[in-house]
Amino acid sequence: MSTHPDTPIALITGGSRGLGRNAALALAAKGNDVILTYRSRRDEADAAVAEIAARGRRALALPLDVADSTGFDAFAAQVREALRRHWQREQFDYLLNNAGIGIHAGYADTTPAQFDELVNIHFKGPFFLTQKLLPLIRDGGRILNVSSGLARFALPGYAAYASMKGAMEVLTRYQAREMGTRGIAVNIIAPGAIETDFGGGAVRDNAQLNAFIASQTALGRVGLPDDIGDAIAQLLAPESRWINAQRIEVSGGMFL
Repeated sequence: MSTHPDTPIALITGGSRGLGRNAALALAAKGNDVILTYRSRRDEADAAVAEIAARGRRALALPLDVADSTGFDAFAAQVREALRRHWQREQFDYLLNNAGIGIHAGYADTTPAQFDELVNIHFKGPFFLTQKLLPLIRDGGRILNVSSGLARFALPGYAAYASMKGAMEVLTRYQAREMGTRGIAVNIIAPGAIETDFGGGAVRDNAQLNAFIASQTALGRVGLPDDIGDAIAQLLAPESRWINAQRIEVSGGMFL
């Protein structure tokens, strides 16, 4: 498959499933090529790559554990080699720090092991991964981080998870300030409750929880993956170039 040298390339962590996969497909539909990462399920990653290819765009899957920052140098080298081999390019355009997990535990019951897992995946990981990838992001490119509505409103059981997302919101502003010298815009998107397998699929599969969230959402329903994927593609579109250092909640108006 041939690719025009000006075709934008997006790198999406956790792009083999859930919202990451949806974002990859939405970006491909808008003419972007995609490098996506997966942690263990190569079959899911290959399926996502095949679906992107079926839409006429080039995609590649690379393994990455965002919880293990000792592997980031090797990953950056893989990305550099992939860009040269498959795109004859030195840099990519957009970084989406999407990979994540959900752990539900009350504040009083949260263990140090749970806390460490969340901080490694949701804060330390994207902090240092982005740092390692900066030389590979083109001047004028974009970085989009992922927060959560839970950083604005509080629901019991998410104290640690939401704290990591709050940290990412502060980091986003600092990244935007420091990356501005290269023309790189940095924003953070905050999804509300979405019907996916995230956190065991509770929002999707628990009818009572789904109905409660819908009743507390201005648009009267729970979010769908396309709602987030489309918003991500729009935020990374050329028309959104002047949006910078912003937290954009995409929740349909939860808990207003």
